Formats: sequence, structure tokens, C-alpha cells
Amino acid sequence: MKKQLLTVVFSLCAIVLTAQGFQMPEGPGEGTYSRSWKDVNYASDDQESHNLDIYLPKEQKPTYQAVIVIYGSAWFANNAKAMASASIGTPLLKAGFAVISINHRSSTEAIWPAQIQDVKAAIRYVRANAAGYDIDPLFIGITGFSSGGHLATFAGVTNGVKTLTSGDVTVDIEGTVGNYLSTSSRVHAVVDWFGPVDMAHMSNCEAPNDETSPEAVLIGKKDPRQEPDWVKLISPINFIDKNDPEILIIHGDADNVVPHCQSVRLKNAYDNAGGIATFISVPGGGHGPGCFDTQYFKNMTDFFTVQSSK
Repeated sequence: MKKQLLTVVFSLCAIVLTAQGFQMPEGPGEGTYSRSWKDVNYASDDQESHNLDIYLPKEQKPTYQAVIVIYGSAWFANNAKAMASASIGTPLLKAGFAVISINHRSSTEAIWPAQIQDVKAAIRYVRANAAGYDIDPLFIGITGFSSGGHLATFAGVTNGVKTLTSGDVTVDIEGTVGNYLSTSSRVHAVVDWFGPVDMAHMSNCEAPNDETSPEAVLIGKKDPRQEPDWVKLISPINFIDKNDPEILIIHGDADNVVPHCQSVRLKNAYDNAGGIATFISVPGGGHGPGCFDTQYFKNMTDFFTVQSSK
């Protein structure tokens, strides 16, 4: 019963994050990590949206391979990193990975591509300062749920890419956030938990959502149905190639927030591009409930363990 309750709490965070009276988790339990650094600013500014938390496992090693975790909030939150470390971060700590839980600017603060620029800046910060946190810079994985899954996937499919263009619109996805612009923002493995990845097929798996959708806010309160270039540029499915890092995709087939077809299409896109993707469809799984479960957490940690040993 306790596990089921936590599952519901963590998955609903993405939807009710701003609800009155909601209490944000404080992060992983004290017994799951040995050391931590809280509210480290990866952009050298004073923005809360540019803070991250670092946790090292209880297991004692000279260095730790790391996984960056990203919360879901429909891109509306700028300080929910504790939610991600408490949920998907906890099993990673228990599996021996360092966990870096990051904030990013919300869509109401800054439109796309600010969110992926922040993710890449956080990766650069961690890699550039790895020695100070006993982190192995040679392996950095990334995972996230819901909109965090979108950002994790986007980071993976744009390793080494500076800008993206569709029609008359060009976006700088690498950005200039922080002090480590010459450091690589590459990630080595991705786990996507029910992320929206193909905004052209969000409404009944057939078309973009309307002007009231989170995607509309992400692109500057434009109607996605009238903005095919912007829709393409916020959809990681359009930028997959055979050289992308391997990905594990986990999605419930009863998800009523992000359509299950999003992950089906992502898997197919990887296959068609010659990339490597594993797709776990969770029978009866919703937008968190049924997916945030011991067996699927183990699928995630096993995946990162295999990838980090390559």
C-alpha cells in the first residue's frame, strides 16, 4: 500500500504541481545517499531555475557514474528537482549511480529552446566539475518523466548539435548558459518515462493539440495547429539518427495525459533510423501509476548499468 501511495503521489506531481497546499518531496530518503550538494547553481546566476542537487550513493567508490534526472510538469515548473530525485532518482542511488536532479526554466519564464539549453548547461557543468563531486565524466546518463522525458530524449538525440532549423525558424539548442561553453553536453544513455516526443500527433495520435495546450505555452502561446515549424522544433522524434545513444522507453498503455502512441512512434523512429531503442509498454499503466513500480525501476537501473559498462 505504501509503495502504491508513493507511486500516485509522484506521478500526480507533474499535474498538480501548482495546486494550493501541495507539499513537494524533499528528495531521496536520508538512508539512500552518503553525501549531497543542494542548490548548486549551474549557470553562475541567481536563478532558482538554474539550480541542481547532487547525491552520491551509500556505496563507497573513488568515482561514480552519474545520471541526470528531470521532473515532469508540462514544462510549467522551474523548481521541482526534489520530486525527480525522490522518485526516479532513489532507485538509481540504490543501484550505485550518482544522481543529479536539475531545475530548468519554465515555459512561462522563457519559451523554447530555453528548457533544453538549461539541460545542456547542467550537463556541461557536471562534466566540467566532475572531479569535485567524485563523478566519472566518461559516463553521464539522463532520464526524466513526462515533460522531463521529452527533455531527456531531446538531449540524447541532439548530441553534438548546435542549432536546428525548420522552414524560416532556427533555434539555438546548445545555448550560452553558464561558464563551460567549451565542455561537451553529450549524454551516453537515455531513459524516457512516458514523455511527449511528437507534438504533431498529440491529439488523438493524429494532430497537434490546440492553443490551450502546454505545447502552445512552450512555443510562446502560439496555436500548434498553425505552427508546423515550431511543432517540429519541439519534437525530438524529428532529429533521431543512427548515432544517437541507446534509449529505454517506458510508457503505460492506459496513459490519459501523454498518449501511448507517442512512445510507439518513438520506438519506430529509432528503428527506422538504425538506432537502438527498447520499448516497455506497461499493461494498464497510467501517467505514472503502474509505471513507477519496482520492476520498471529495475529495468531502468539495469539499462544504465549495462550502458555504463560499455
